[in-house]
Amino acid sequence: MNSPEHAQQSRSPSPEKSVSLFDHLLELRNRLLRAVLGVFVVFCSLVYFAQDIYQYLAQPLLETMPIGSQMIATDVASPFFAPFKLTIVLSVFLAMPYILYQMWSFIAPGLYRNEKRLIAPLMLGSTLLFYGGIAFAYFVVFPVVFAFFTSVAPEGVVIATDISSYLDFVLKLFFAFGAAFEIPIAVVLMCWTGVTTPDSLRNKRPYVVVGVFVIGMLLTPPDVISQSMLAIPMLLLFELGIIVASLYNNEDDTDEEVCDEN
Repeated sequence: MNSPEHAQQSRSPSPEKSVSLFDHLLELRNRLLRAVLGVFVVFCSLVYFAQDIYQYLAQPLLETMPIGSQMIATDVASPFFAPFKLTIVLSVFLAMPYILYQMWSFIAPGLYRNEKRLIAPLMLGSTLLFYGGIAFAYFVVFPVVFAFFTSVAPEGVVIATDISSYLDFVLKLFFAFGAAFEIPIAVVLMCWTGVTTPDSLRNKRPYVVVGVFVIGMLLTPPDVISQSMLAIPMLLLFELGIIVASLYNNEDDTDEEVCDEN
């Protein structure tokens, strides 16, 4: 049986020597510099392939455009800046695990052990879910969305999308789907901080169903198929978040009972 001293240790932060505010600011600066350096290293590795990367990103649109049509550049510098901007954003995406590691290294010494046990998996899970949302948008949503847009073009209108406008559009969708796939993380955090409970969220399930379909209507073209392609994954992720939050709450209740017995 665990002693009271052992229980107290499990709830106290990791022992660290006292440091001043200046030391914390210096550590924060070093972590930020390392994160920026990580992004820069990834960018230097990708910049040579900037044109190929943009070509790959444009494939979902190019495959649905009418035969003989092509993308255009309405600005003189667009052929250079559009791939360059895409490479910068991609570098941040790819370096995100390293950026989160630097964040974790900075905040971990001040966390309780039970907080470390939750936040570390949440950081990893949020990264994977964000990547999953981007992949889902590119491989599943884009072909449907662009096929719809090209099919409803008025007769006599030539489809010739500007490369900068296309990049802005797909980046917005990437962020939208990446954020939407963070629903399980948001649910777990709300339950962990006491804002709500898994049982309360289960009771609000009908409202959630309506809400996710409204979000799907706002983020996708006005057709049932594309709306459902976003709404259904969001509902599944909401249920996943409730399950994870319930497991964590049960584990916390068990730990409290053990401490009370001690």
